[in-house]
Amino acid sequence: MRRFCLSLLIALPLSALAAPAEVDWLELMPEEDRQALEAMPEIEHDSPEANGFSDQGGLKQGEGLPAVMYSAKTVAALDGKGIRLGGYPVPLESDARGRSTEFFLVPYPGACIHVPPPPPNQIVLVRYPQGITLEDIYTPLWVDGTLRVEPVSNDLADAAYALSAERVERVEEDDL
Repeated sequence: MRRFCLSLLIALPLSALAAPAEVDWLELMPEEDRQALEAMPEIEHDSPEANGFSDQGGLKQGEGLPAVMYSAKTVAALDGKGIRLGGYPVPLESDARGRSTEFFLVPYPGACIHVPPPPPNQIVLVRYPQGITLEDIYTPLWVDGTLRVEPVSNDLADAAYALSAERVERVEEDDL
């Protein structure tokens, strides 16, 4: 019994340090959206940005895409879950020291300049009050925290989820 208690005392702090369950981006989509995405034809990536920078860009969806590309359908079972999600930042808000405290997390790099952007259920608003210095939006991040089904809309994008981050760190090459 004494050995069991000692083992438990050692294991509990270690389990508290473990990262939450890693979630794949496709798990944020309901099954019918995943099937529609798999059946979708190839999409052209020509845009105003192809000819140089334009104020017509951003993460908002243009018209004429398959319905799944506008989907804000969510997976209710993920609401309130502690998760780990890897993705790429699109900075929104920063603190006085220049650290990003609010950003969108997207599944592929450059989503803020490519058209079409991901659907809303593939864009997650991350709130991270302690902030992180983002030197390059092409550097992937791990974000650990509590996921909420929370529709968010601003001039840049529509997101179907928000994540209250407890930890944000750069993905190390060993993680890939």
